[in-house]
Amino acid sequence: MLVEFWDFCRPNSLRTLPYVKAWHERYAPLGLRVIGVHCPGFEASHDEQAVRDAVARLGIEYPVLIDSELEVWQDYGNEGWPARYLFDGRARLFDYHYGEGAYLETELAVQELLDVEREPLGPVRAEDAPDVRLQAQTADQQGAYRGPYAAGGVWAVLEGRGRVLVNGGPDAGGSVLEVSHPGAYSLIEHDRHTEAVLELELGDGVRCLATCFTPGLA
Repeated sequence: MLVEFWDFCRPNSLRTLPYVKAWHERYAPLGLRVIGVHCPGFEASHDEQAVRDAVARLGIEYPVLIDSELEVWQDYGNEGWPARYLFDGRARLFDYHYGEGAYLETELAVQELLDVEREPLGPVRAEDAPDVRLQAQTADQQGAYRGPYAAGGVWAVLEGRGRVLVNGGPDAGGSVLEVSHPGAYSLIEHDRHTEAVLELELGDGVRCLATCFTPGLA
């Protein structure tokens, strides 16, 4: 059984999600049971209907437990998102990992428990490859951040409905983002670790809870 603690408002959770979904698709017929445990880290992800909507929107087909009061979270002693635990057929902890990464190690552990061998998934992103060198990114910021940053990507945790202009919008070489649901939205993706300046302009009806940065190739 693979237990994945996540939050649909956390970029790290969304970046890990493709692997968890693929493991479910690949190994459920062979006996793997994947269970998601949704633990809210933002006000917007406390709404249980918003969680159900996110599960449907993200195409998650395995069961998801809504842990709104963080009861299961506390039982496991988690300290961040995502958190992954793999148990054997006797409910003994076999492998675990906190945060992004270790995708190859987790899949090989699943194969070992199921006694199967097959080509593991390739990296979804270049920075997911084994032994790749990453550079530390700017720390996450509360609210809509405006200023210099260094990272491989920029995300915003948004709620409400409306538009967000990123770096002045298309006319200024930036982009425009349509917000239609609460969640983590990807704003900028660089090919590698990049130093740049961010400017966010929130339209009426949109609230930014946090600006988040993800690592890039060194």
